[in-house]
Amino acid sequence: MRRRPAAAGSSTAGRAFSSTAGRRPLVGGMDRPDTWARHTGFTHCSTQRPRSGAERTTYGDRMTTYSLPELNRPPAAESHTVYTVASGDLRPAANVTCWPTQEKLESDLAAAVTDLGWKLRRGHAVDEAKRHGFIDSQRAGIEVFKTLPKDAPLIVVEAVWQYSHHVLAGLRSHEGPILVVANWSGEFPGLVGLLNLAGSLTKAGRDYSVLWSADFTDEWARDGLRTWLETGTLTHDTGHVRPLPPLPEDPETELGVALARQLREEKAIIGVFDEGCMGMYNAIIDDEFLNPLGLYKERLSQSALVAEMKKVSDEEAQAVRAWLDDAGMTFHTGKDEATELTDAQLLSQFKMYIAALRIADDFGLDAVGIQYQQGLKDTVPASDLAEGLLNNVQRPPVLSRDGARELYAGAPLPHFNEVDEGVAVDSLVTNRIWTAMGLDPATTLHDIRWGEEYDGRFVWVFEISGSVPASHNGGYDKSYSMRQPPMFFPLGGGTLSGVSRPGEIVWSRVFLMDGRLHVDLGRATSVELPEEETRRRLEATNHQWPIMHAVLHGITRDQFMARHRANHLNVAYAPDAATADKALRAKAALFAELGVEVHLCGDVSL
Repeated sequence: MRRRPAAAGSSTAGRAFSSTAGRRPLVGGMDRPDTWARHTGFTHCSTQRPRSGAERTTYGDRMTTYSLPELNRPPAAESHTVYTVASGDLRPAANVTCWPTQEKLESDLAAAVTDLGWKLRRGHAVDEAKRHGFIDSQRAGIEVFKTLPKDAPLIVVEAVWQYSHHVLAGLRSHEGPILVVANWSGEFPGLVGLLNLAGSLTKAGRDYSVLWSADFTDEWARDGLRTWLETGTLTHDTGHVRPLPPLPEDPETELGVALARQLREEKAIIGVFDEGCMGMYNAIIDDEFLNPLGLYKERLSQSALVAEMKKVSDEEAQAVRAWLDDAGMTFHTGKDEATELTDAQLLSQFKMYIAALRIADDFGLDAVGIQYQQGLKDTVPASDLAEGLLNNVQRPPVLSRDGARELYAGAPLPHFNEVDEGVAVDSLVTNRIWTAMGLDPATTLHDIRWGEEYDGRFVWVFEISGSVPASHNGGYDKSYSMRQPPMFFPLGGGTLSGVSRPGEIVWSRVFLMDGRLHVDLGRATSVELPEEETRRRLEATNHQWPIMHAVLHGITRDQFMARHRANHLNVAYAPDAATADKALRAKAALFAELGVEVHLCGDVSL
């Protein structure tokens, strides 16, 4: 059922509506009996649907011989009852490992709902054979939603990373209010899962609300839950967001406009090694939105990447390892392929790095993205180490197949992790602006994983699941590689990890809303925390992954969660605050010139 999108420029995150839309009329208004007769010549249509082949519908003096499908009839909603569903991972090991944490969140939520005078009914049973209660595929989600009352209030409960496409089909056609909740915890990426589903629902034009809490005993969460149960809507404060005002006539504005016109005129190609990583519907941007910006997709197959890896010699891969060893990077290796990072896994990753650059050179790519999950997880070790290397200016040199040329010499090849095409647009734009300004163009996405107060200010944990450019850590000598967690990465592979150095950053996110492209822009500071606090935060999340301690300028925790339209955001460094402000201004000018709707978030000095 297609829903009319909200008015342009409206904000949909943090809102939900009881949207029982009317049925769609037949073409030409043929839902009316007299119109039907006029168009078909039939004067009568029986209202009885056949229950068997022997019981046929008659049209005047004609009888159908077709066996018609019986449409599903969902049950009626029970009074004062809220229904829940839980979307999970596609990887069984992750679902089993994370299930106890999900159970606790569901128990906490049920207690809160009951205390508020409502009944809670789980929309699907726990599968004892699988040892979890997650919806673990798109088909499973479709079947679950067939059994749910279409107009009932529905809560999607997430303590884990989840694949949004598992439930998107059901949520699109659900007619009751929708609330997405997560536990405020870093243990598993539940908040990341909430934000991805929120971004996907925003792209789909489906109204929803969001809410988060450590255990749903706090007054703020209880008040929010009560409001949603009583009204079907929950609005959070998003007063930190404002439209882009007229920009000053200065060199940064001029640069942004000039680079936008160059991109639109000369065009650029982003290479996509298979779209749709881990069900992230929001991360797919159709060509119709990209082409007017001057961006075009080269659709590539991950099988071609693996084939090219097989052509890379062991000697070439060993040369990459030797370069990184000389640069001071640490590799935490062992012998057990199942649980430790091994030299063989690293050799495969270096071959992927070389292969990606050669294919990029073949197609003249300006940026590249590798899906990896799920397509390659059972084929080769993780792509993350290669991705981190690609995004850095200083990196091991790679020659063309004939040895005659160094590929993309002295520059990053922007890589958009998890083929997130919002990141693709952002990374390419950032690369061009930062390069033109003489800044380090290394950029990366991060998961918005979690955060807590520290020393009187809220410090976010930005933590992407595998790699950042080494310059973000302060260099290769401050970077290290650890084996990826087995429950997500059965074949292992190393990360490119470290603690992001302190400094001024510009953050951003490109996303689809109301049928058009938008971008949120803001400023933040990457801060240094004591070693013991950094270690505590790593152990509270995934200690193998790179971490940034980020303080957003002029944005509270709840404002950011209410507004953000994705599980990812992009970051890039500037040498000081004044330069960061200039770079943000150039970026805003570029996006505005391309026709992308620009929103400034928090304290931004133009």
